[in-house]
Amino acid sequence: MERRQLVPLHRGVYAVGHAHLRPNGYRLAAVLAVGPGAVLSHRDAAALHGLRSGGGTRIDVSTPAERCNTAKIRVHGRRALDIRDITTVDGIQVTTIARTLVDLAEVVAADALRKALSEAERQRLLDTTGIEEALEHRRGRRGTATAKLRAALVELRQHGATLTRSHLEDRFLTLLDAHDLPRPATNAHVSGYEGDAVWRAARLVVELDGWDGHKTRRAFQHDRTKGNVIQAAGYALLRFTHADVMRRPDEVAAQIATQLSRAA
Repeated sequence: MERRQLVPLHRGVYAVGHAHLRPNGYRLAAVLAVGPGAVLSHRDAAALHGLRSGGGTRIDVSTPAERCNTAKIRVHGRRALDIRDITTVDGIQVTTIARTLVDLAEVVAADALRKALSEAERQRLLDTTGIEEALEHRRGRRGTATAKLRAALVELRQHGATLTRSHLEDRFLTLLDAHDLPRPATNAHVSGYEGDAVWRAARLVVELDGWDGHKTRRAFQHDRTKGNVIQAAGYALLRFTHADVMRRPDEVAAQIATQLSRAA
């Protein structure tokens, strides 16, 4: 009989044969390590539900017990979670989507929270009534996190789901909001090519050129071909770099406003 080695992951939790697990394997191990009543929560619950990417150095777990953080687990101690705020995904006890979004507001910036809400909306998983109930289940805990969540929900209702793929795109949308410019469709297709920001009624496309995605010869050629096709389809095309968005936001906003007013 082949002998299998037990590989320690946490105190009292082992993998059989090797420790090269899938992300959900590591998440399950963390919940088991924290003990009875523990559930995956916060950032890792959002990743498990498909609302954001994972990859943090420590896994978020909530527990009613008195437990300390470890090198691999970030423990959120609290009174027992309401049973209505707990579900199971892929065999892992985890906070519901509504409760996850409530908790996420405590630990991420407003931009990241808005992005998670938008993803939930896109997947038709966003339940604002459930979020209100989850807030009530927290038994009176209020503060800046709750205010941030409510503000993000108001913005989502105003603009709808807006999906971005980079920090630069997030900052660009923040720039538009700061200058009272209408939000575009993001990562939308025009003549077979995907534009970073598209105002269809105004026939305007904005491309955001971060260095990492545009520094090869192949990317250089693709950008020129794409730009020619978009303009041949009757769209105005503006290109902005990371430095433009971060250091010259007023100039960027002015150029976009000019193009939108011409279309109007």
